[in-house]
Amino acid sequence: MELRHLRYFVTLAETGHFGQAAARLHIVQPALSMQIRTLEDEVGGPLFTRTSRKVELTEAGRLLLPEARRTLEQAEHAKNIVQRALRGETGLVRIGFAGNAVVSGCLMNDVRAFRRLLPKVELQLQEMSPLALGEALRQRAVDVAYTPLMGELAEDIEAVKIAEWPMMVAVAEGSPLAAEKRITLEMLAQVPHIQFAAGEGDEALEQVRERWGSEVPEPLYRASSTLGALAMVASGFGIALLPHSFTHMAIPHLVYQPISDRRLTAELLLLSRRDETQGAVKAWVRLALKNNHNETL
Repeated sequence: MELRHLRYFVTLAETGHFGQAAARLHIVQPALSMQIRTLEDEVGGPLFTRTSRKVELTEAGRLLLPEARRTLEQAEHAKNIVQRALRGETGLVRIGFAGNAVVSGCLMNDVRAFRRLLPKVELQLQEMSPLALGEALRQRAVDVAYTPLMGELAEDIEAVKIAEWPMMVAVAEGSPLAAEKRITLEMLAQVPHIQFAAGEGDEALEQVRERWGSEVPEPLYRASSTLGALAMVASGFGIALLPHSFTHMAIPHLVYQPISDRRLTAELLLLSRRDETQGAVKAWVRLALKNNHNETL
């Protein structure tokens, strides 16, 4: 039993006239008559009694009419659900992010804008290390990711820079570096470094090594989180390199100092899958790229 047969049947039942029903359906009357006969053959009996002026439902036709209407309504409902999902109006977006996406405000700005635009889409947020985000995206554990660049990305991952900041140095209050107006690369090479175990400091240290002529020592300490690294700095264990966006975090006994080499920068990338088909995820990526935070200072 085809949906079009049910639609023809309901229209004829509502008009009671082959000519009027055919006009409403935008088909010729002989074609409508043939489709109704096909439906009657399928159900095994007449659905209408025909006279020279009008057609009326038989008892079987009266039984079929409410069922046909429900079937057509359900089919339309199913079509609307799928179309809304394809347009990104419903569904689920799983967002993985590194700490910089939060402290910079980029992630929250996108979440707030997306909820205003598509309030019925479910959002799930999960903090992960930059080293894990690319693989989580490939394994479809998350749908989009906000992260600094961490090594080579797989070919099926799309990466777009959405923000960039100069690097800063976190130093302990009262330390010699806290009194400097601007920290040089030479100064950075002579003090212990504290690195985030999540890997967010790797790119910054590599930039220092590229621009400083002598060997920069490996980090002496690693912290499991951003707050842990800053706590160690404030306690006098060493210094930490971090993006300017982190300076919004006020930590007791901690001072943020600028670096003389403005080429030392931190980027925030938006990662997504090139073969993405989910409408809600594609809508998120479009909105995030439209917002394009790109807050180079």
